[in-house]
Amino acid sequence: MNWHLLSVKAVLENLKSSEKGLNEQESAKRLLKYGTNDLIATHKNNALKIFFKQFINVMMLVLLFGVAISFILKEYTNAIVILIIVVLNAITGFVQEYRAEKAMEKLKKLANPTSLVFRNGLTHKVNSSKLVPGDLVLLEAGTKIPADMRLIESHSLSIDEASLTGESFPSEKINTALKGNNFSLLDYNNMAFGGTLVSYGRGKGVVTATGMATELGKIAGMLQEKEPLTPLQLKMIDFSQKLTFIIVFICLILFITGFLQGKTAMEMLLLSLSVAVAAIPEALPSVITISLSLGAKNLVKDNALIRRLFAVETLGSVSYICTDKTGTLTQNKMKVAEIWVPEEGKHQHSFLKAMYLNHDVEEKENDLFGDPTEVALLLYVREHDNFDPEWSKKHKRTDEIPFNSERKLMTTIHHDDQLHLVVTKGSVASVTAICPDIIGNKELELQIKKMTEKGLRVIAYAFNKLSKLPNEISPATIEKGMQFLGLAGLIDPIRKEAKQAIEECKTAGIVTVMLTGDHPATAAYIAGELGILDQKKELFVSGNELEAMPQKELENKIEKIRVYASVSPGQKLRIVKALQKKGHFIAMSGDGVNDAPSVKMSNIGIAMGITGTDVTKEAAQMILLDDNFTTIVKAIKQGRRIYDNIRKFIFYILSGNATELLCILIAPLIGLPLPLIPIQILWINLVSDGLPALALTAEPAEKNLMKRPPRNPKEGVFSGNLGKNIFMLGGFLAIIIVGSQYFLIREEVKHWQTIIFTLLCFGQLWNVMGIRSEHESLFKIGIFTNKYLLGAVVFTIILQLAIIYIPFLNNIFHISPLSIKELLFTFTISSLGFWFLEALKLIKKLKKNPLGSNKKKLF
Repeated sequence: MNWHLLSVKAVLENLKSSEKGLNEQESAKRLLKYGTNDLIATHKNNALKIFFKQFINVMMLVLLFGVAISFILKEYTNAIVILIIVVLNAITGFVQEYRAEKAMEKLKKLANPTSLVFRNGLTHKVNSSKLVPGDLVLLEAGTKIPADMRLIESHSLSIDEASLTGESFPSEKINTALKGNNFSLLDYNNMAFGGTLVSYGRGKGVVTATGMATELGKIAGMLQEKEPLTPLQLKMIDFSQKLTFIIVFICLILFITGFLQGKTAMEMLLLSLSVAVAAIPEALPSVITISLSLGAKNLVKDNALIRRLFAVETLGSVSYICTDKTGTLTQNKMKVAEIWVPEEGKHQHSFLKAMYLNHDVEEKENDLFGDPTEVALLLYVREHDNFDPEWSKKHKRTDEIPFNSERKLMTTIHHDDQLHLVVTKGSVASVTAICPDIIGNKELELQIKKMTEKGLRVIAYAFNKLSKLPNEISPATIEKGMQFLGLAGLIDPIRKEAKQAIEECKTAGIVTVMLTGDHPATAAYIAGELGILDQKKELFVSGNELEAMPQKELENKIEKIRVYASVSPGQKLRIVKALQKKGHFIAMSGDGVNDAPSVKMSNIGIAMGITGTDVTKEAAQMILLDDNFTTIVKAIKQGRRIYDNIRKFIFYILSGNATELLCILIAPLIGLPLPLIPIQILWINLVSDGLPALALTAEPAEKNLMKRPPRNPKEGVFSGNLGKNIFMLGGFLAIIIVGSQYFLIREEVKHWQTIIFTLLCFGQLWNVMGIRSEHESLFKIGIFTNKYLLGAVVFTIILQLAIIYIPFLNNIFHISPLSIKELLFTFTISSLGFWFLEALKLIKKLKKNPLGSNKKKLF
């Protein structure tokens, strides 16, 4: 139904309502028919579902299979240890996701819970969720519109619709029917939409749609899509599947070989269990989850709440930030940027006095309440040197003609000695039309042009002095023959820190694009001030131009466009999709319901925590708690650091697993027994690998972090020779370990296994120091720059010495004490992996910068 085209009478008739509202019986009947006035939450997970979701993982299933084998072999200690690993991995993932869900529930509770509704001609406070079509709702300043409604009364009513349309200035409302067709949401001046806010005046509306049938609900319906997996999740799933295939293949070969050699099934099961335990990086899922959790925790300190844990690493791939203007790049607080008074400011004193007298702002406990534009005008006057607080006492208001959206004027009448002072403010066209002295003034026309080019909202003032007031105070009798006073240009000022953040983005190879519902002139000016738009090189497109632009033309121009003004929700979606088609990774920020679909479609959806709507927060992966653009840049920086560290501990953990696996495979091939038993492998994988790997998550960011281009999201975790280096280091250490076993085999089994076990443990601790940087030597970055890692290494050495020398632990791990000489031998030989890594980095640097080509230090 086109409610905006119907008269008030026709609207009430169609909704079978009246000016007294519905009765209780009818409202109850309609509640059953239309349902509650609520938005359906997308993909809500309960605690149990979140917990069991953690087990849907190939590596988890292989570990559970390992538990089953351990029980078959009566290796109960192994079974319990592996089971504990599985449960801990699940708990770690569950805790973070559950916290995020709870954070969202708290944010939802901030919604306006009640509405003032007419029932049987009387006003009742009704829970907003119980509203139905046909209900009459009273609206006043500060009211959050609870549902879509057709306005039947409007008394200077202005509604802030930025959350829905993106327009930063309040929409002035009327109650008469509209004429014409092809209306956008910005044009519905006789409608009020759910989720928007009354900023000024009062009115009454009849509810036309509730819940998912509202404009806000329609956008929420566009969000019913499953959350896509992040690149890291896809890579880890792919890695898990490939690793599982390799483990099964190796076990199959070993079974066939063992069968041909006449070995028993129990022996082969033990070997298979050793291979599985050695190959599976048990600590990796936990370390990745904890790393992302710590990253999310650090981001909260920077005012960013992560709703989807894996979104933390995704931030490192962002190549485009598509951001709204109001409140994110600007302060979301109107301010007078400049004033202009004719004849070189001759009547500036009178102009300031007029600005101070003509307003409806209320002051309570040193705070100002009212229309944001009027508050800004009043603050400007109060801060001026010529301000006199006695003006309101000297010129007491005696009458007024309220603002009207048709006249676009507000007039106040004040006592002025024996005269009556009339002050009028409003739109430039409306004010100049009642000022015969200024019509055709070229200087004024030039000034208006200058102000609008700067994106300012221009308010004009005029005055008159009357010796006697007419019998009837009306626009026709008062608003005529006025003298023009001047212009005030207002703007939502930019955040200074946002400008610096945009510069940092440019250095980091990230493009900032502004999408706004604002007027094109305002958008272009603000973008220029922030350094987003260089009109000599880059393009600026309005919503109308975008609508007329063929898809192919948009795809050709998309990488040159920096500003989109007056764009609709559908157009924002189109922009995101076009950039993604070009291979870009998009972070899209928004606060309004109109932003929700594009926030959902982007690779990283970002919602505003203060001004953002519930729908947008539900669609987002990250919420800015301070609504500040700089927080996005801080989050990207953290994302890059976290991904770097993930690569480091993947290298660390998998090189250790490669060493163990190669040792287990090579030893039997050359006639040696298994160098380690499953429980020893588990200790290395969980303690020797796990603790230092966790400490690697605290590794500081490398110096060039925000001076390099964004990471290609299609790039594998093992890119940049990481996979090759894992097998090179693993192979190098396996040769040393098996070689040591060959020379130690004459010793008693427990003893030589203790030496091999300790060699592997200490080797990992040496390796972690070399893995701290992919490119720089440990001696350049500094041994003490990650105190957490140093602490983890020392603590792991103490634990290793404890199981070597405490008899009770000796028995559990099937080992025996070592002499000081043997201990020094293991500590020295195990360091070879570290020197191998340092040599690789040196060779890489020499290839890049041959000696003599420059004077840069290698260490």
